[in-house]
Formats: sequence, C-alpha cells, structure tokens
Amino acid sequence: MKNNLILGLAVITMLFNACTSDDTADIIINDNSITNNNGGGNNNNPDVIFLSGTFTTDLDLDANNSYVVNGPLIMASGTTLTIPAGMTIEALAAGANVYIAISQGARIIANGTADNPIILTSDASSPAAGDWGGLIILGRAPINSVTGAATATSEIASLPYGGTEMSDDSGILRYVRVDYSGGAADGQSENNGFSFYGVGNGTLVEYIQAFEGKDDGVEFFGGTVNASFVSVVNSQDDSIDWTEGYRGTITNAYVKHGAEHDKGIEADGYNTDIGNNSNPIFWSKPTINNLSIYGNGSSTGNEAIRLRAGTQGIFNNIYIEGFEEGFDLDGDAGTMSTNPTGTGVLNGDLNITDVSFVDVILNMKNDTGETFSEADFISGIGNGIATDYATWGANWTIE
Repeated sequence: MKNNLILGLAVITMLFNACTSDDTADIIINDNSITNNNGGGNNNNPDVIFLSGTFTTDLDLDANNSYVVNGPLIMASGTTLTIPAGMTIEALAAGANVYIAISQGARIIANGTADNPIILTSDASSPAAGDWGGLIILGRAPINSVTGAATATSEIASLPYGGTEMSDDSGILRYVRVDYSGGAADGQSENNGFSFYGVGNGTLVEYIQAFEGKDDGVEFFGGTVNASFVSVVNSQDDSIDWTEGYRGTITNAYVKHGAEHDKGIEADGYNTDIGNNSNPIFWSKPTINNLSIYGNGSSTGNEAIRLRAGTQGIFNNIYIEGFEEGFDLDGDAGTMSTNPTGTGVLNGDLNITDVSFVDVILNMKNDTGETFSEADFISGIGNGIATDYATWGANWTIE
C-alpha cells in the first residue's frame, strides 16, 4: 500500500446517503462509504490495515502488510488497485456490504501465479458461504439493458456500467480465488463471487476460482470479456451465469456442485427484470469451449445447463455428469417472441458440438414452443472430453 497508509488508522465515520437506483434490479445496496485517499476502518490490531471507502488515488498493496476489507472498498475511475502475487486479503464476515468494486475507468492488477495465487476470503475462524460480498468489476462494454452509450446501475454498490467500448480494459485477474462470498441483501439481491458488469475484452481474466459462494460463482452482465480456466466449486446458486447480452468467450471451465446448488449454467439473453432495450436488438451469445459440469447424480434431479430468455450461444466440447437433465431450454415461439430461445436453435445461433452425457437421464428438454429435434440442437454426442482440470487447476484451487 502507498506510504500514506500507516498502521493505526483512525475510525472512519460512514455516511448513509440514499442513492437513486434505476430498474436494473429490484433491490439496490447503496455505497455507504466515504471518499478517501488513505483507507479506513476500525483498526484495533496494529498489525492489520483495514480497507474501506472510495479510493480516488491508486492503491498499491504491500506484500509485507496484512489487510482486511471491512466495508465497501471502491476504486474510483482513473485509479488502479494492485495486489501482489501470493497475497491473502481477508474480508470482514459481515455479509453483503463488504465487497471490492472496480468502477468504470478503474483497473485491478491482480497477477498471481499457480504457486502464489491471490486469495480473497472471509476473516471468520469458521468461514461459510455468504460471509462477505465478493469482487465486482464494472466496464464500458455493450449491454442490452440500455440503448447505445447509456449506462445501467449495478445491483450491488449502485455503480454505472455499460457503454460502447468492446475492448474496454479493466485490468488483469490471473490466479485469483474468491472464497465464501455471496452475502445477501435479501432474497432477491445477492453478491456473486466474481461479478463482471459490462466488462470489455481488453481485460485479462484467466485462472479464477469461486469457492463456497452463497449465490452465483461467476456472473456476466453483458460485456465482451473473455475468461479462461474458470473453476466454480460449491456455489449454492448457479455456478456460471450470463445475461444482458454477454458476448465473450469462456474457455476451459470446471463446475462442481456441492450439497446446496442450483444450475451449472443459467443463461439469459437479457435481464428479465428490465428487457432487451438495445437498438438494434442483440442477445447474449457467448462461445463456450471445453466445459465440464459435475452434479450429484441423476437421481437428485436438476439440470446442468438452463438456456432461456432468448439466449444464444455456441458450445464446443462439453462434458456433463450426474444430472437428471443436460440442457433445459425455455422460451416462447414466434418471430415476435420476446424470449426466442428456440429460434436461436432453428437459426443455428444456439447449438452444441461434441458433448458427453454420463449419468444423465434426459439430454435435452425443449420448453421453447418451437419444434426441433435433439439432433437439430446437439451434434457429436459421446465426443465430449472433460477439461484437464487436474493439470490446470493444480496447486491454486481448492475443493
């Protein structure tokens, strides 16, 4: 951290100001922090530096120090948060209002290695899912919940995101783990492990893990960011989620369900709380290469991948094990449908190439209102090969 961060920081008074929200989500957690250049928080331990507030200058964390996030830590536009390889940052186990947010125009440089990953985790002696919020990154890449260069507002922190910059650069995430995240504001608004809001493909994201999260592991709210070597273990809601016109590429992803879980992937073409307001209209259409999803057995029910609200997508080399249903497609029929998921199948904008189903009762369930066969949607059954997680996930991930 910069030299002006010293041990024994004074108590920071939190200002509770109501923020105006748009209709991105029903529940908004406002940013209750103050603007500062020096960090903040109750620091009764002289060996620990507490971090919260809105930083208006760069924040370079020092490998010789220990840090605890004890409230909203927000990097303002024009600033950079730098976290050295091998650092563990603890977060106060106080729920939803403890998180790290990288605003539009700000950057994070978290460049770990397999032997020295960066870990963001709970400070609890017995940590549990939902202890704290998670990592939020907001960019200026396109989203379909607004028109043109307009911005939407994030569920958590009430910060703007979206725009027209496909290659927007929010920094580097490499070998970064987020553990015990997903603190909930209420039943409708929760943090994720990693939340990518309108993040552009100038951002480097590779070797990330969300572990034991209360809500989704990794969620993409529009944007074009690519993510490689993605591990999600024991998320209690969906492991990977996309919406609002996400159009990046996910390569080498590993999902493993715990006792509490929902879908391996839940995919929406747009945010159903808002609608597809883009002009011209575009849908989520990511490319997914080398994905493995492990459930708890076909007898336990549930589907591995749910595709709805008009999402499109190109899936290549998929391995699914231990689910009642492999793919569940939901939508409405007709050229004027607001949820044309089935139309994507008929037009070739939503398809699966090379997939293996192990202990799966039903490969595909069609609730789109359109008529198509399994062969129209899936080709190369039996050809899917599991991603080599034992190799690329070695040393830095946990299960």
